[in-house]
Amino acid sequence: MTDLDAVPALSRWRRTMVSDGTLAVECLERGDGPGVILLPEIPGIMPGTIALGDLLVEHGFTVVMPSLFGTPGRRPGALGQAAAVAKLCVMAEFRAFSLDLRGQVTDFLRLVARELAARTPGRGVGVVGMCFTGGFAIATAVTTDDIMATVVSQPAAPFAVSPSRARSIGVPGKVLDGYRASRGDSAPCVLGLRFTRDRASGDARLATLERHLGRAVRIVRIPSGSDSIDGTPASAHSVLTGGVRDDPPNRAFEERELMFAFLHERLAPVEASDARQP
Repeated sequence: MTDLDAVPALSRWRRTMVSDGTLAVECLERGDGPGVILLPEIPGIMPGTIALGDLLVEHGFTVVMPSLFGTPGRRPGALGQAAAVAKLCVMAEFRAFSLDLRGQVTDFLRLVARELAARTPGRGVGVVGMCFTGGFAIATAVTTDDIMATVVSQPAAPFAVSPSRARSIGVPGKVLDGYRASRGDSAPCVLGLRFTRDRASGDARLATLERHLGRAVRIVRIPSGSDSIDGTPASAHSVLTGGVRDDPPNRAFEERELMFAFLHERLAPVEASDARQP
């Protein structure tokens, strides 16, 4: 029995090894329709990420979850999580990202996006990054035309060891400026999300996206702690997973539903009548 077989929620997901010649990563896939790459939070593909992936499938998407770190479905203890963070800080594949460089992970994700876009319907693919991988989502999107919709949820990397790192989304400002200039339509192609009282994901990174992307980005700041009127605690961090309450629905639940709509709007296949337009 494999690790995936031992986790019922993962038994429905197909798994393949994908390599770009530098990185070889196990990817889990399920669904039909336009493609969406779902990047996990630390410590990896845990129940919350799996549940979000299942929801995306239910909303009509083909979902690919690259297992960039950790073991899918296996949650380490507190010491294990601390060790995972320490390991990520020194891994060459991730360390380059903290220096505003395009590293091996974004190179690999561009390959996944290109391959997924080639075999799924729709106008390119979407990418959803959360916490540690929030910045990787936008770093991949600005370097490929295959990604038409990007979700950056509670970005927490590069780690805020200095004021400049706290403001950094992992992409140089001039690259973000160029990306904004390349977007010909007026509708936002990037969605940024965070809880207002989240200390792990400060507001400076989303403000950086606002400053450089302008109308190409929609930023949502969800009230939490003393700002909240729906009981969302100040400790809330994971906007699309752990911070969601569906009974009664809280603001995070509502914004997650709007995220599904955003992905559909950006990725919907071009109608035949549209395709005939000059």
